[in-house]
Amino acid sequence: MKTAILWFRDDLRLADQPALMAALRAAETLIPLYIHDPRAAAPWVPGAASNWWLHHSLVALDADLRERGSRLVIARGDSADILARLCAAHNVGAVHALRRFEPALAACDRRVNERLAAAGVELRLHAGATLLPPEHMLKSDGTPFKVFTPFWRRLQERYAATPPLPAPNALPLPADAPPSLPLEALGLLPRIPWDRGFYNHWTPGERQAGRQLARFAQDALADYARARDVPASAGTSRLSPHLHFGELSPRQAWWTLAGGADAGALDARGAETWLRELAWREFARHVLHHFPHTSDAPMDPRFERFPWHDDAMRLAAWQSGQTGIPIVDAGMRELWHSGWMHNRVRMLVASLLTKNCRVDWRAGARWFWDTLVDADLANNSLGWQWTAGCGVDAAPYFRIFNPVLQGKKFDPQGEYVRRWVPELAALETRYLHQPWTAPASVLAAHGITLGRTYPHPIVDLAASRAEALAIYKNMGTEFHSAPRNS
Repeated sequence: MKTAILWFRDDLRLADQPALMAALRAAETLIPLYIHDPRAAAPWVPGAASNWWLHHSLVALDADLRERGSRLVIARGDSADILARLCAAHNVGAVHALRRFEPALAACDRRVNERLAAAGVELRLHAGATLLPPEHMLKSDGTPFKVFTPFWRRLQERYAATPPLPAPNALPLPADAPPSLPLEALGLLPRIPWDRGFYNHWTPGERQAGRQLARFAQDALADYARARDVPASAGTSRLSPHLHFGELSPRQAWWTLAGGADAGALDARGAETWLRELAWREFARHVLHHFPHTSDAPMDPRFERFPWHDDAMRLAAWQSGQTGIPIVDAGMRELWHSGWMHNRVRMLVASLLTKNCRVDWRAGARWFWDTLVDADLANNSLGWQWTAGCGVDAAPYFRIFNPVLQGKKFDPQGEYVRRWVPELAALETRYLHQPWTAPASVLAAHGITLGRTYPHPIVDLAASRAEALAIYKNMGTEFHSAPRNS
C-alpha cells in the first residue's frame, strides 16, 4: 500500500487543502502529522499568545480528523529527523505540505527536502497559503512590487476566483500509523492563567473560522467600510487568527465575498474594502518572500542610523497600558486581555512608540509577536515598518498620529476607552481622551488623581512630534509634502 504524510504546519484545516487532496490522489493511506519544531522558526519562535491558539486549533483539527476515521499524529523535535524516521518506518513515498514563506521556515523546508531526497522520498510543497505565488506577481520589469496600490491592481487582474476544495468525507489511516505524543506534552498553554480572558473572545478551529466568515458576510459586511475604524464596534471580521493558522484559506474568504453564488447578494462596497485588506495580507507575504531581511532590518537602509531611544521605562509603560494616553492604554490592555487589538488602534499605539517615544520599531514588533493570537511575521514586520516610515509603501515621515484627535474621531463617546481603562470611565467625554486637561476639581470629583490612579502622559505629544519631524528632516529623507497632523 502506498502511504503519504500530510505535514500540517500553519494550514490547520481539511477544506480547501491542496496538500491533502494531492496526497489522497497519490496514496492509499495517509498519516496526518504535526511536528512541534519551534527552533526551525528562530529567531521568530512563536510567542505565548500564538501558542495558546495553536493548542486549541490542534485539538479542533484532531477532532475533525477523528470524525473521518483518522487522527492527528503529534511529534516534537527536528522536522527533518522526524520525517526521515517516519518515512523509513512506514514506507512513505512522499510528504505533502503547503508552501511557507517566512525566511527561517522556508530554509527549514529546503533542509527537509535535501534530507528526504537523499532517502528517495519527495517533499511536495503545494500552493494554498496565498492567493497567487510571489513569482506570479511581479512588475512588468520582473521586479517585486514595493507599493501596495499597483500590487492590488495587478492582483485583481490576475487572480480568478475559483471554488474552494471540499473537505474529504473519509481519510484512510494506515493500520501501523505511528503513536502520537499527547498534545499537553508540547507545553503550549501557560502555567499561570494569564490567558483566562482569551476564552471569552475566541474559539480556534476550522469550524469556527467558517462560522465567523459567514457571520461577518451576513451581519457586518454592509457597514464594514465605516465600522472597521470604530474600535468600540464589532465592525471588523476578526478573521485574522483563523487566516494566520490556516483554519481558513484566503481563497475561501475571497470566494465567499466575491466569487460564490451568494456573493452577489452581499454589500459590494464592504466586500471590496475587506478584500483590499486581504490583499494587504497577501502583499506582506510577497514582500517578506522577496525581501527576507525585513523581519529584522528596515527596508529603507537610511533608518539603520535613526537615533532610536533605548528607553526601557517608556517601553514598559507602553507594554502595560500605562502611557497616560487613554486610547493607547485601552489598546494595549485589550491586547493583553484578549490577544488582539483593533487595527486602527494598532496604528495609534505603534505611532506613539516609534515616533513620539522614538523607541525602535523592532521592540514593538517583538511585543506584538508575543502577545497577539494572530501574530504573523509578514504582517507584523510590514505593519511596524509602515508606521515607523522605513518599510515598503511606508507612511510618510509627517504621518504622526495624534492619539487625542484619533480618539475623539473614532471613539467619540469614549465607549472603547471606558471599557478598557475603567479608572477613567466616569470622566466627562470632553476630557476622556486627554484627562490632563481636565480641571483638578473635575478629576477629584471622579476619584481620579493623575500620577496615582492614572498616569501622567509619558510624553508630550506636541513636543515629541516636533522633535521627530526635525530628526526625519535632518537625516536627509526626501519628502515633498508639508507636515500635518493625522
